[in-house]
Amino acid sequence: MAVLRHTNRRVALRHRDGHHARVTFEELFFDLVYVFAVTQISHTLLHHLTLHGLVETLVLWFSVWLGWQYTCWATNWFDPETPRIRGMLFCTMLLALVMACSIPNAFGEHGLVFAGCYAAMQVGRSAFSLWELGADHPLAANYRRILGWMCISAVFWIAGGVAEHEWRLALWIIAAACEYVSPMFGFALPWLGRSVTSDWTIEGGHLAERCQLFVIVALGETLLASGAVMAEAPDWNVEILLALGATFVGTLAMWWLYFGTSSKDATAVITSSDDPGRIGANFHYAHAILLAGVIGGAVGNDLVLAHPHAGVETAQLLALLGGPAVYLLGSALYKYAVYGCVPASHVAGALALLALMPVGQATSMLAMGWLTTLVLLIVGIWEARVRRQPLGALKHG
Repeated sequence: MAVLRHTNRRVALRHRDGHHARVTFEELFFDLVYVFAVTQISHTLLHHLTLHGLVETLVLWFSVWLGWQYTCWATNWFDPETPRIRGMLFCTMLLALVMACSIPNAFGEHGLVFAGCYAAMQVGRSAFSLWELGADHPLAANYRRILGWMCISAVFWIAGGVAEHEWRLALWIIAAACEYVSPMFGFALPWLGRSVTSDWTIEGGHLAERCQLFVIVALGETLLASGAVMAEAPDWNVEILLALGATFVGTLAMWWLYFGTSSKDATAVITSSDDPGRIGANFHYAHAILLAGVIGGAVGNDLVLAHPHAGVETAQLLALLGGPAVYLLGSALYKYAVYGCVPASHVAGALALLALMPVGQATSMLAMGWLTTLVLLIVGIWEARVRRQPLGALKHG
């Protein structure tokens, strides 16, 4: 329920009546920026297929994900349909858009733009939320700690933005780690104490749905990227059509592994949990990895469509196999949070991808595209035949 402040103005919190909180149009509109951000991330990796480029892209991805994640938690607590929260959300959206525009040159001339927009987004949202709550609200102590950590990370983001290239990467790794790791120990700070997950009185169904919508965004971007490459192909021959088939079926297999085998159970688990804040945090940790795999898969799809006849170089092979492997890792962690076990199908799938390493050096992009797709299909079929009980059902059964 909304709480009166000393100014006689109600805090713009969501109304909790025991029903599933719906995702608002404001949140869906906000997510559109992240279609563009995911595209920028995948294209950045595609054009920098080196170990150094991979590390840089991972840092950029974690910043994109963390910006969305902290906004997701804010709109779980606050009502985006109220004018003040809507204004905060749209200001964050503008900063996220400029940040996404700067991604291709974030480790070049646009480093300070990227860091400045990101830090302003994270610090600004946290400060606004604290102001909105007031000093005495039960959530205020948590937001004071969050704001403290956002300010600490902002120092490293800004310092990295003005630093030389080698230092920039190191400083931004520290900055991203501050925001990713700090919730694991309750945003603990001297004199401010630490939060416990039971303090994070989230609406579990809403948080699960928000994560599911981001997966749709990432998978949709994968299909859009494949379509764009296909549209630019001068000759739609059999190989190009087969390449499109491999990328489409592979993306469909990723969709099925998530939405066909676990998403409904995930919603049930977080909704029925006695500590939804802890489950929600675990979901977000797992999704950061799972969605990184989707982005890696999009890079592999672009390679297959652009060069179906070509042989596979080492960096390209790692991209083709690494995307699905990371996706299976993220999916396994997600299902561990839902079912309390690591799926044997995912372990077998990862081993199968590893076994394809020597094959890839002697075959074409198109063949590798279909082989990785086949692995994902087999894992999906395996998962569809397995019946597991979600953790909530086991606990209450």
